Amino acid sequence: MPELLFRSRRILYAAVTEYITSGEPVGSRKLARRYGLDVSPATIRNELADLEEHGYLMQPHTSAGRVPTDKGFRAFVDALGRVREVQPTDKSALRSKLSQLRPGVDDLPREAGRLLSSMTGGASLVHTPPTTEQHVAQLRFLPLREGQLLAVLVTKGGSVENRVVSVSKVPDMRELESLHNYLGSLLGERTLSELREVVARAAADERGEFTERARQMVEATALASGAVREVVIEGQTRLLGQPDFASVDKMRGVLNVLAEREHLLELLDRTMTARGVQVLIGAESQLAEGQDLSLITATYGQQGGTTGTLGLIAPTRTDYQKILPLVGFTADLLTDLLENKH
Repeated sequence: MPELLFRSRRILYAAVTEYITSGEPVGSRKLARRYGLDVSPATIRNELADLEEHGYLMQPHTSAGRVPTDKGFRAFVDALGRVREVQPTDKSALRSKLSQLRPGVDDLPREAGRLLSSMTGGASLVHTPPTTEQHVAQLRFLPLREGQLLAVLVTKGGSVENRVVSVSKVPDMRELESLHNYLGSLLGERTLSELREVVARAAADERGEFTERARQMVEATALASGAVREVVIEGQTRLLGQPDFASVDKMRGVLNVLAEREHLLELLDRTMTARGVQVLIGAESQLAEGQDLSLITATYGQQGGTTGTLGLIAPTRTDYQKILPLVGFTADLLTDLLENKH
């Protein structure tokens, strides 16, 4: 922001802070009274006019105060530098609730998203690569009915998926146990796609009934999982309950954004290679009706790599000083849990 002097920046940050707190257009007298700026309301008024001219603020009505634009929010977020620490009570709640989850039974990333939504009032997003490209922690099968099994796939990224698969013959419980032991010995650090190839080669080489049965089951699981990319959204009703979206038009805009799954996936894919907490404000997301929303994301992973993205959709008028470190801490905690529990 080379065009802004120190005083202008202080007044801009005060205006953004006040607007986040109150949700009302901000005037010069309120800033002079509450923020110890050591200048007169007239001087503040002139600075607000300059900030509007530079595109950091806008005036919704001629007689009203001013509200931040996306550019104003961006300047505020970029200037945070050292955001405040996560509150000890929030840290304790996240650690307590996530550490109680059962690896291989509970979906850790999804539960982390639910907690993040409940603590912030936003809608959480969880994005992981296609199941076929994730490392498998466990693959087990349960008999359902003639010709069908339930495949329970647990990834090392913490997600749990159930798929109904069709087979020519359902193995009995003793054979299923042998198949589980066999597949478990092949897993290692393999993805589902890699496991599929290994079992297919073994079946072709050995030409035995046992390995052919294993091939059929893994093949069916891979086909049922496919290469579908998914984004799990939790807490839509909390987001819609924010006062920023009280009008029908605003509410409809939020619903349209949440329905843009492919665009959301593209945004989350973009953050997979980034470090730290990322923030897209309003029009920066290029979502058709996302001008009143911010997307805040952080990646989580294992062994120094990236497994997925944890994110939050919140109003642009949100408490960034609280939410940015909370998203980052939750992603880091999720990484720790995944590394320790798998």
